[in-house]
Amino acid sequence: MDTQASRFCSLPVEELLKRLGTGSSGLTQEQAAERQGPMLKRRHFGLRPGRDLGLFLAQFKSPIILILLFAAGLSLFLHDTIDALIILAIVGVSGLLGFWQERGAADAVDKLLALVQIQARVVREGREMKVPAHEVVPGDLVLVSAGDRIPADCRILAATSLYVDEAALTGESFPVEKEPGVLPDDLPPAQCGNLLFMGTHVISGSARALVVLTGEQTELGKISGRLKLRPPQTEFERGVRRFGNLLLEVTLMLVIAIFAVNVYLQRPVLDSFLFALALAVGLTPQLLPVIIGVNLAKGAKRMAAKKVIVKRLEAIENFGSMNVLCCDKTGTLTEGRVRLRGAFNLRGEEDENILFHAYLNAVFETGYRSPLDDAIRQHRSFDLTGWRKLAELPYDFSRKRLSILACKDETPLLITKGALAQVLNICTLADTGGGLTLPLDKVLGKIEEDFRRFSAEGLRVLGVARKLLSAADDLARDDEARMIFMGFLVLHDPPKPGIAETLERLRAQGVRLKMVTGDNRLVVEALSRQIGLDPARLLTGPELHQMSDEALRHLVNQTEVFAEVEPNQKERILLAAKKAGNVVGFMGDGINDATALHTADVGLSAEGAVDVAREAADIVLLEQSLDVLLDGVREGRTTFANTLKYVFMATSANFGNMFSMAGASLFLPFLPLLPKQILLTNLLTDLPEMAIANDRVDAEALEQPRRWDIAFIRHFMMTFGALSSIFDYLTFAALLLILQASPTQFRTGWFLESVISASLIVLVIRSRRPFIRSRPARTLVAATLAVVAGTLTLPYTPLAGPLGMEPLPAYFLALIAGIVLLYIVAAEVTKRWFYRRLQPKS
Repeated sequence: MDTQASRFCSLPVEELLKRLGTGSSGLTQEQAAERQGPMLKRRHFGLRPGRDLGLFLAQFKSPIILILLFAAGLSLFLHDTIDALIILAIVGVSGLLGFWQERGAADAVDKLLALVQIQARVVREGREMKVPAHEVVPGDLVLVSAGDRIPADCRILAATSLYVDEAALTGESFPVEKEPGVLPDDLPPAQCGNLLFMGTHVISGSARALVVLTGEQTELGKISGRLKLRPPQTEFERGVRRFGNLLLEVTLMLVIAIFAVNVYLQRPVLDSFLFALALAVGLTPQLLPVIIGVNLAKGAKRMAAKKVIVKRLEAIENFGSMNVLCCDKTGTLTEGRVRLRGAFNLRGEEDENILFHAYLNAVFETGYRSPLDDAIRQHRSFDLTGWRKLAELPYDFSRKRLSILACKDETPLLITKGALAQVLNICTLADTGGGLTLPLDKVLGKIEEDFRRFSAEGLRVLGVARKLLSAADDLARDDEARMIFMGFLVLHDPPKPGIAETLERLRAQGVRLKMVTGDNRLVVEALSRQIGLDPARLLTGPELHQMSDEALRHLVNQTEVFAEVEPNQKERILLAAKKAGNVVGFMGDGINDATALHTADVGLSAEGAVDVAREAADIVLLEQSLDVLLDGVREGRTTFANTLKYVFMATSANFGNMFSMAGASLFLPFLPLLPKQILLTNLLTDLPEMAIANDRVDAEALEQPRRWDIAFIRHFMMTFGALSSIFDYLTFAALLLILQASPTQFRTGWFLESVISASLIVLVIRSRRPFIRSRPARTLVAATLAVVAGTLTLPYTPLAGPLGMEPLPAYFLALIAGIVLLYIVAAEVTKRWFYRRLQPKS
């Protein structure tokens, strides 16, 4: 059936239900399972054959590895079977290790994402239930309300005051009104007012809709398929790419030069070719993506234990680097449980009539039910017998008010509540009590005085207005005019206990908090003083309107509080903070926060946030608490620090060893190491690094945010790579001049020194502290000692012959041990000098 938007907007509902094989009670569970398809079913049972095969093959997609496999095949063709099998075994074991680590990381991430996946409300077998949004199928009946993300392309069956944000699809910034009905079949999707489209979200109101298209068949799916959009790279990803490119450039130059020189010296071409390739494998950080992926996945698991769920692993680095956090006040800085203090008239007295009208408005509201409405309903209930709702103008973020048209005894009454200024804008009269009304301008000074008094106490003030209508057929925005102002609703949301101490802890960790809220400046100033923020440099939304982007960039670092902010100004504040050199986090949970969450370096939301906010966030907090966030920041910094340890390893001992090997091949009459020995060296030195993800991190490394610093890493590579090469050449001299080693003894001795020193040096460079003052994790120590023991044992096993080694006399081993010990001492001294001279960016 042709169910494109231009077709299914014009079909009668009965025919569409029939074609989709569903009815008013929705699908059965069996029908839904059948329509989900075999791949989704496999995923439910933990079977991911396509993904697992892709992960495994990805371990061998490197051009260098492919050339090595080709070279191994060539060795088989030339009847050099043992060497070919050894090369294939080493490459295979390395690939399996990478696959095992990445598969475990991917499974762990899948389990974490399942905790915060977007749910859709569907009707199946006549019962409402929640299912993961990706399990919605054609024929499902879905229920949506304010804040919900639309899970598929749907036809509206019933709607109440429904407004939808379709900016993700059409670019239109204003919400679009939606309602059921039949439309012509020649309309473009953007004009189909009876359809809901996947990827859009509900601003206000509610609806019942029939799912027609899902996944790639939806309008958004077709656009995404054509554009193949990818999220922009984070600073960390760009740094990794630049680092990899740096090593690749050095590798290519070195390998080409070494191959050419060895051929010029009339050494066997195949051996020279394999030697150059093996050097390339040793120099290329081939495990870097795996190590980073494993570190991030394990970091995400640790963060989950702290009630922080990471949706996008790359955000962990930005989380650890974050030095500015912007957030609203409600629920984050305050308890989030708004309580109604009372309803007050213009005489300053509590007024039950005002409270009743506010209660009517809150009870009949069907759009976005805010905590303010909950507070009104919970404060006191009234008997509404005889009252019925006629129409509604939902709350939106431009009007900042909500209007309900209700009726009793056939008398339509319009009741509006909302932000005081916006309610006063539509009033011409004011109720002064006793049935008397005066022109609004006569009492405006008294209203403003009461407003300032309430606000100065940290109380939130709403206005309530009423008007009788002559007709009750419909309600339009023009009806919000010439109303009677009744009085104030005064609400209180106290600061969270201990929030001032939490903010102080954030500052101690190098994270500055900025409050960004739509509340009026008087309320915000009162709260700021209570929680320890400085309201002296406060900017308001109207002031931002008059300010250039350049001026805001200069002021943003000195400003801790932003009040009366419009939703679209949040993005501007975040952009200014980023341009001022900060890594910026934004914590939001509302319908209007999605853009700001995308703009921030790291977007944070809470589990109880609306769908559109949780979907836009990089990280979801299972508790809306800054204490939880602070724990997550420390875990993010731990993950980043452990990732850098592998980077430092790859740029010190490994790089130095490979560089030394290349240089030695130019003056030695034989290859310093055979290709299979180089590959084995690379594999063995990688094994301890698999345990880096679980390593301890020194407390001082977590005190301040850290950022990727490619220049610092380049200096580290040059310094410690040079140190490694010095001791490599010292080993060469000792083996050749003192011990008079044969070629086989030379290769065996240097293989032992190279692997053992590269393994042990991890324990030195992993910390800025002296080795004896920084305890590594037990797994890292165990893995390092296991590699050292295995390497020392290898020449005395039956594998020695095929690997081109032989047992060494005790005095050989003693000399090698002395060189390794001297290298470790020199590394400690160099480390102290290096960190006094250079400091990484923070």
